[in-house]
Amino acid sequence: MRIGFVVNDVETEQPGYTTTRLAMAARNRGHEPWVMGAGDFAYDPDESIHARARTVAKEKYKSTEVFLRDLLGKQGVKKRITVDDLDVLLLRSDPSDDTGMRAWAQSAGIIFGRMAMRRGVIVLNDPNGLAKATNKMYFQYFPEEVRPRTLITRDRDEVKKFATDEGGNIVLKPLQGSGGQSVFLVRQDDLSNLNQMIDAVSRDGYVIAQEYLPDAHEGDVRLFMMNGMPLRHRGKYAAFRRVRTGSDMRSNIHAGGKLRQAVVDEGMLHLAEMVRPKLVQDGMFLVGLDIVGDKLMEINVFSPGGLGSAQKFEGVNFNHAVIEALERKVEYMSYYRRNFDNVDMATL
Repeated sequence: MRIGFVVNDVETEQPGYTTTRLAMAARNRGHEPWVMGAGDFAYDPDESIHARARTVAKEKYKSTEVFLRDLLGKQGVKKRITVDDLDVLLLRSDPSDDTGMRAWAQSAGIIFGRMAMRRGVIVLNDPNGLAKATNKMYFQYFPEEVRPRTLITRDRDEVKKFATDEGGNIVLKPLQGSGGQSVFLVRQDDLSNLNQMIDAVSRDGYVIAQEYLPDAHEGDVRLFMMNGMPLRHRGKYAAFRRVRTGSDMRSNIHAGGKLRQAVVDEGMLHLAEMVRPKLVQDGMFLVGLDIVGDKLMEINVFSPGGLGSAQKFEGVNFNHAVIEALERKVEYMSYYRRNFDNVDMATL
């Protein structure tokens, strides 16, 4: 099986990233992983899609550090590959990391992924589904029962009224972005500074004003979904808890949050069941649900990370479960001679 992994920039990959772990797992299972950046594609005059990509020469690896060192170093193999000849193309770049000078890269994987689909390459998550999810507005398409009360606007007075209606306790964050950047917790005592907070967030575009969930004090749980179902391997759920530190309300690891083991309860599984139809409809193969209490705070469909953290607490290598699922899809596709709708194949 030949698998392509699309990342923002190959040179910025890290050993702990889920993409690196997946690529190593694929190699250890005898497959051919190719890693490429958002700027490495080309549409040739012969109407084929190519990419400057990298793979490794060794057949087995015990650590992601060695794997990535070989991938990026002299031991690695650099080649201009034909993307149309891949079996699977995993779109793992995060558009929010390519704002500003690299805005052109935000949709590159989606654009070239769509072209690869026409030749029967399995592209995951489905690029047409991802196109719907390029900002946090996508979250509002899911059932109201799973979401905090939300206002999305650039009008300062509307945000201030929403804060008053919520008793002074709200969360402000940009419509675009991830990793806890430009996120503010507004308390009653902060209302006098609300204008400055709104200005800081609105510099990046629209503002999300959201109901504050008291359970956020305990952090959140990242639960992985695969093929429209909670990812479970060898009896264990792929999940972990992120706990805030100090007075910072953000539990994101990039913002200093700490990791703990998660207990996946019936309430979380019920949330997963409620969002499952939409994820299947949009061809979302691998997704991260961020859960606070009985609500979802976010659905990460672009590059959900943390499979290594789930493995650390559960003692199960969930990367193998993902590669096994891809193996089954490639086998299914062979039955139909690469002629099967991508959005359906995404969650089979």
